[in-house]
Amino acid sequence: MIQLIYYVFFGLTLFYGLYYSLTGLYGFFKPKKFRIVPHDPKNKFAIIVAARNEEAVIGNLVTSLLECNYPKELYDVYVAVNNTTDNTAKVAKKAGGIVIDVKKKVKSKGEVLRYVFDILKKDKSIDAYIIFDADNIVHPDFLRRMNDALCCGYRVAQGFRDSKNISDNWISGSYSLYYYMQNFFFNRARMTMRQSASINGTGFMVKKEIIDEYGFETHTLTEDIEFTAICALRDERIAFVESAVTYDEQPVDFVASWKQRKRWSVGCLQCLKLYWKDLLKHFIKTGNQPSFDMFMNFVAPVVQVVCLLEFIALIFFRIFNIRLYDLFSALFSSGAFFFILTYVGGIVVSVFILKYNKRKAKSVLSAIALFALFILTWIPINVVCLFKKDMIWEEIKHNRGIKTSELKFNK
Repeated sequence: MIQLIYYVFFGLTLFYGLYYSLTGLYGFFKPKKFRIVPHDPKNKFAIIVAARNEEAVIGNLVTSLLECNYPKELYDVYVAVNNTTDNTAKVAKKAGGIVIDVKKKVKSKGEVLRYVFDILKKDKSIDAYIIFDADNIVHPDFLRRMNDALCCGYRVAQGFRDSKNISDNWISGSYSLYYYMQNFFFNRARMTMRQSASINGTGFMVKKEIIDEYGFETHTLTEDIEFTAICALRDERIAFVESAVTYDEQPVDFVASWKQRKRWSVGCLQCLKLYWKDLLKHFIKTGNQPSFDMFMNFVAPVVQVVCLLEFIALIFFRIFNIRLYDLFSALFSSGAFFFILTYVGGIVVSVFILKYNKRKAKSVLSAIALFALFILTWIPINVVCLFKKDMIWEEIKHNRGIKTSELKFNK
């Protein structure tokens, strides 16, 4: 009976791993359809930045946006200042941003965005919104590439998320590797598969008519993936615009990283509770793969905890000499060889993804060596989140005031 239970859960986790492994292979190919081709600038953007206490970084973001290679009359930069106790508003205004003081009480980024959308709803000149985080820097061609996506018929699009402080330490480097892999093995792969990419927190665009018609009704701590699920349920395809690059500040402190990833995991579980039935029902009824993708995304924290239990079970079976007959348990029983093989495989993937993104491996050696540890630390986070029913949004400090001129653009 114990073996049977083990194989049931092993089969489910094996399916989960194979699904992402096989679909991720599409990242090695270029999209032949639904490609994004250059167009002349024509769309007007309202760029929205939700900013709390961001005086150290907001000025550089606004400056980088106003220096974009796009007609200045075709976009405005709005900084939505909320819950602030510093000079964020003053710095943003001095840099050239239009400051919106969020007067109502807000508890999440999603609520801030809804507040701004309501204010801008009457402006008929706006074609689309673009959302950034205050700590970002953007590539000069970002707006041109998003204009291309709109002109090609996409109403929602996600840009490429890069890092402005990849070499700070192993934590910031590990975050960068994580986003590079997500960009390549999920978003790029989904474009090749003619499916839908995932919104990734910052550097994404949504056409104004979508917000005007449906609103921005997100209710969890992770408004980005929740909105991705909503798009899937509406059969709204999300483009991945690989050449529209946002440079993000990654955490360098493990406590800050723990808080941030805990929020992500709680948000995933909140989304799972709210949407799993609708996503599976929509997938079964229509064959809509993005709905299944989002279900698989939301169940990730649960799968990781199940993998931990399977690992404990394998140790138990080995101690009591209980035989199993699958290849994985046979490899596991080989001891150090299995773990060395897995670790080396992770290093190979990390080096490949850095080379693909034109980053030098020698500048992030600590991240390459400790990326496995970064992923493993997600297990206790998910264990905690399974038993934590709710969580408040906690501020992540940003202080890496890097300017556009200091970045070496890789795209």
